[in-house]
Parts: sequence; C-alpha cells; structure tokens
Amino acid sequence: MSPRSASVNEELRRRSRERLLQATVELVGERGYDATTLGDIADRAGSARGLVSYYFPGKRQLLQSAVHRLMHRTLEAALEREPHTEDGPERLARAVDAILGLAVDHPVLMRTHMAGILQAEGFVQCPEQQRLAELLRDTVMRNGSLSVERDYPLLRSQLMGAVFAALVPGAPMPLPTLRAELFARYGLAWELGTPPDDTAPGGRSPGGAPDFSQYFEPGGPGSRSNGSQSK
Repeated sequence: MSPRSASVNEELRRRSRERLLQATVELVGERGYDATTLGDIADRAGSARGLVSYYFPGKRQLLQSAVHRLMHRTLEAALEREPHTEDGPERLARAVDAILGLAVDHPVLMRTHMAGILQAEGFVQCPEQQRLAELLRDTVMRNGSLSVERDYPLLRSQLMGAVFAALVPGAPMPLPTLRAELFARYGLAWELGTPPDDTAPGGRSPGGAPDFSQYFEPGGPGSRSNGSQSK
C-alpha cells in the first residue's frame, strides 16, 4: 500500500481537529466547563486522547477555539442565507442578530467563553478566530466603513459586550434593549436582520423593538441560562 499523500494527511488532521472542536461545544454546553475533561472531549470526538494536546495547549485554548468556530459558522450562515444580499446595512444587521442569538442558543457555552477571556491567558488567537475576524471585517467594510482597522475592533468589542451583558447571572440585560442600542448606533432600520415574528410570544416591545424577554423568563426557551453558572 502506497503512503498517503501530504494533502490526504492534511485533510485527516483537519477533520480530527474539527471533531474535537465540535465535541467541546457539545460537552461544555451540556455539562459546563469544570465537569468536562479533555478525555471526555477526545472520547466524544472519537479521537486518541493524545491528539487533544497535539492540537491545543490546554482546555481553555480548546474552548476558545471551539467557540470561535461556532461564532464563525453561525455568522457565516446568517450572512449567506437566502435571500442573498450584498447590502451593507442588511449584512451588519444579520451579524448583530447572529451573535446576540448565541446568547439565547448557547448560554452556558458563551458565558464560560466570556469568563475565560478574562483569565490570565486572555484572548486566544487561532485559525477559527481569524476566520471570524475576516467575516466581521468584511461586514464592516461593506457597511461603508472609512477605517476598517478602527471600526472592526469596535464592532467586535460591542458585540462581545452585548453578549456579556445578556448573560450576567442574576442581572441580564434584556436583548431588545441591547439590539436597539446596537441598531441605533449603526443607524440600522429595525426590520433589517432577523427581527422576531410579530405573532410570536412577546411580539414587539414598545418603540418597535423585538421582545426577547421570553428567553429569560422561567419556562421560556432560554430559561436554562438564568440558572447556569460559568465555571
């Protein structure tokens, strides 16, 4: 049997790394950070345990890369969904809604990620983060930025701050308020992006802002976020 080519080996390594990242998202979301071990992640991914340390320096770096991958894939799907558009304000509105939506869909994971950024090792630069950055830079540019190098980190920090504010245990900021603030800052019409359905529970709050409050009420779709503590 002839040896595998370099391209085949590279593809196998990419798939192995992807499985580890996906397993991390699933397990931390289910169990929390402290209850998830690197061995658990390797087992869920169907990988040898030594591969985890081969690809990542530690669990915190693995988690950040996994969340950056999730954010990149979520943002990419939102930007490219039908009807496809090149309109700058619409794409920026989709980006804001996609990132805020992660606070609803993955509260434990996102809270743990935010807490990890504040640890000593800080913000991890990784391929997944770079792909996310490229999408956000492109979004800022398409929205007419005259200085992407200034406006991209500002948008990134505002989105991170909004997710953090939405997930503060015991005192979350309402998502309608956060969305309204971001949309007003960038001059975005409220109907852009993914506003909630008028017929959905809660509908719209006064002033036309969508009401996400049901996601943080006991028994609401995201009620688990109120009782989840990051570890």
